[in-house]
Amino acid sequence: MSRSSLEDKIKGGIYGVAIGDALGGTTEFMSVREIKARYGYLTEIIGGGAWRLEPGEVTDDTMMTLCVAEGILAKPDDPLNAIGEQFMNWYQTRPKDIGNIIRHTFENVEDSWFEAAYVTHIEMGQSAGNGSLMRCLPVALAYKEWKDIERVSHMQSKMTHYDDRCNEACILYNRIAFRLFQGEELKEVIQQELIGTEYENMLTSEPNCEASGFVVYTLRWVLHILLQASNFSEVVQRAANLGDDSDTIGAIAGGLAGIYYGYEEIPAKYAEAILIRERLDEIAVRLLGVRDGGHKCI
Repeated sequence: MSRSSLEDKIKGGIYGVAIGDALGGTTEFMSVREIKARYGYLTEIIGGGAWRLEPGEVTDDTMMTLCVAEGILAKPDDPLNAIGEQFMNWYQTRPKDIGNIIRHTFENVEDSWFEAAYVTHIEMGQSAGNGSLMRCLPVALAYKEWKDIERVSHMQSKMTHYDDRCNEACILYNRIAFRLFQGEELKEVIQQELIGTEYENMLTSEPNCEASGFVVYTLRWVLHILLQASNFSEVVQRAANLGDDSDTIGAIAGGLAGIYYGYEEIPAKYAEAILIRERLDEIAVRLLGVRDGGHKCI
């Protein structure tokens, strides 16, 4: 793969997360019926919604993705503490949108992220949210060896989400991303990777579940959308028009679609609408540098 092609995929992945997030942020918590009544079929990044977003403003999905990216960039060989610092710096900004599991874990952190995640799991009675899945893509963008991607995907998930289903979802998702960087076909990769998993029925049927924040339900809808859509725009639009946890489903699906189709195939109206695009551009270039440098985690 040429360097320009690699950069196109990395930049596409980062922008894919942000665009899916910004488009879906308008319809988060809405039902399909409510979306149809108000927007018909949403195709433009217009802001508003429950969080009163500015057009092109992103939510926690993108911001936590950038936290993971910045942590890896700060210390690619062992990014745990650097990612944790980025998380807490972001938390201090009092973001509009932050998931309950993540908020609870942030408040429990003392000496160990993993202990805090376990305490949160016990106190809340569950930790199977989609918050670690929504932010895990930078791992696959930064590292080129699968063993490194697998380890750091696991680590960043366990920092806030104790439930193994979250960890498994992150690894499956980044395994697909890893294979897309090898130049494989998106739908073929998904079809192969789902065999023998609890997501295998996505190959033959539409999800029979809500598009909610439960990590298994989220990933079912992400995989279904990616299998059904034929271009980047269709991926993020399908996610946005689901409602419920549409910003997160859009971010997760948009990230893989962005890698596969590449930044150059993302409509300019979407990329140019994102308010933090200068930061996305910078992060993409720096991730390319880490990947070129061949850093490995320990």
